[in-house]
Amino acid sequence: MIDNDLGQSVATLVAGLVTVVVFMAAGLVIARRSQRLTIVDTLWGLGFVAVAIVSVFVANGGDGMPGPQLLLLVLVAVWGVRLAAHLHHRNSGQAEDPRYQALADEDGRSFAQVALRRVFLPQGIAMFLVATPVMVGMNNEGTVSWLGWAGALVWLVGFFFEAVGDYQLAQFKKDPGNKGQVMDQGLWRFTRHPNYFGDACVWFGIWLVAASSWPGVATVVSPVAMTIFLTKVTGASLNEKGMRQSKPGYEDYVRRTSGFIPLPPRKG
Repeated sequence: MIDNDLGQSVATLVAGLVTVVVFMAAGLVIARRSQRLTIVDTLWGLGFVAVAIVSVFVANGGDGMPGPQLLLLVLVAVWGVRLAAHLHHRNSGQAEDPRYQALADEDGRSFAQVALRRVFLPQGIAMFLVATPVMVGMNNEGTVSWLGWAGALVWLVGFFFEAVGDYQLAQFKKDPGNKGQVMDQGLWRFTRHPNYFGDACVWFGIWLVAASSWPGVATVVSPVAMTIFLTKVTGASLNEKGMRQSKPGYEDYVRRTSGFIPLPPRKG
């Protein structure tokens, strides 16, 4: 196990919490000015990058960067920037995301109250929880362990599924002939949510890098929570609710395609 001082881990957790609060507060101001809640999608990925950068400086004051820290910073930065760029491009010039519009319509409160209570506060709590391996893992010293490299491999698998899945879906939607049709090509033949599966793998990979030390092992709550969010809370379940209502062939797609883990399509 790589050395990781428990007191230093607490320091990075506190610094990470402050970073999340400031980041989400800034996002709330932007959302109020633009009257759009969708901005939180772009800020989601960038928030983790900000937490990673702050954690590096708190861990060593910017004086050099051990292998585990550099690996974590690269994995988080590549994932976060790619996701933010993808979501920003997807949402630019579009109307408010129907999910966020439904929150505003059902809540009955002012825009500012809905933004704070239903969007930015829950997203901030989730961000801090999921980012715990990043904050704690930044205190790992020495060289990258075999567990760290295994984590990088799991991250790579997840990044492939997430990035390629997003790209394939975007290309599918560009074709006017596919309007109203169900995306069941490429990676989407093997799982109804390759991007969500990839996201879960990314965070299990990041946790494995952090788990090279005992404090890092304790942050397993992060990938578990992310997987629950993706499958039961804000991800697949919410997405499929809308798909079942708007896509006539979606029920057949559900019957033949795995819901999360990629598997060969079922016959019949």
